[in-house]
Amino acid sequence: MSTTVLAAGDHFVLPRLLTEEVRTATAGADVGAVDVREITLPWPHTPFGPVAEVIEASGTEDELIEALQGVQVCVTQMAPLTEHVLAHCPDLKLMCVSRGGPVNANLAAATRHGVAVCYAPGRNAVATAEHTLTLLLAAARGVGDTHTDLRAGVWRGDYYDYDNCGIEIDGATVGLIGYGAIGSRVAKVLAAMGAHVLVHDPYVRPELLAGVAEQVSLDELLTRARIVSLHARVTDETTGMIGAEQIARMPRGSVLVNCARGALLDYDAVCDALDAGQLSGAAFDVYPQEPVPAGSRLLKTPGIVMTPHIAGASQEVAHKAARIVAGEVGRFLRGEPLAHCANPEVFAERA
Repeated sequence: MSTTVLAAGDHFVLPRLLTEEVRTATAGADVGAVDVREITLPWPHTPFGPVAEVIEASGTEDELIEALQGVQVCVTQMAPLTEHVLAHCPDLKLMCVSRGGPVNANLAAATRHGVAVCYAPGRNAVATAEHTLTLLLAAARGVGDTHTDLRAGVWRGDYYDYDNCGIEIDGATVGLIGYGAIGSRVAKVLAAMGAHVLVHDPYVRPELLAGVAEQVSLDELLTRARIVSLHARVTDETTGMIGAEQIARMPRGSVLVNCARGALLDYDAVCDALDAGQLSGAAFDVYPQEPVPAGSRLLKTPGIVMTPHIAGASQEVAHKAARIVAGEVGRFLRGEPLAHCANPEVFAERA
């Protein structure tokens, strides 16, 4: 029996990486012939966005429908799996999304159409944790503004003034909101650097914090931590969880970091707090609107270190992502249980 796989890559998780890993995962196994086709979606050269009813997708429904004709398995990072796509691709049985969650897939529709959807948890945890630490250290020591001034030919000796110089991690109290795959890695590094790490995460098991961090309420974290870093997922409860009221509880001169999602934070409140001296620094990789609009206060307010949503971007992540989803293809073709299936009820319905 022959299986056709579509490697719908982009300019980060390249089609050839997906193809190579699929061939490796299906080589030497009794799965029949595997033919791999490739298409390249425009992300990140063109920002992702909503496509029909799914979010954070790249490419068009019509483009994907054409590419999926006669295809049983699709491996991708950004392709939009919508009701319209599913209705026009009857051969599709498995969609593997090489992201921490299949936000570009309509799970309910996929289940109705008998299509299993897999994802790749933890694929960019190391890269995002490392980038978070980079921004955290940069914000704590004022690297953003000093870099900008020096590039402009201005040597600012006053950055050595007591009121302008930064703070050390060793001995500092650092608060992490969220303790998943990324937050837990950040915590371990900070603890090794001598920080006292506080964690607010209602879902974390206490034994996972032993010897690394102290579990506290959100209010206690905000009032005690000199540096706060966000690592929560966006839900109804966490959307806008840090605003002017929460920032006001933080010690004066604190630092705030967000490499998670822009929806967690009120960015105008951050700019107000920086202008007033309530915050001494902030660092962001994610924003309420991406790309950041030309007139945004974030581009004008001193004390902010910014990167363009690249925390999860490393060559290793692209390889890990491709390897994880290709492993699911191998398991699927061998009739083995899938490791990371978002809608396992598909198999119960088939049975």
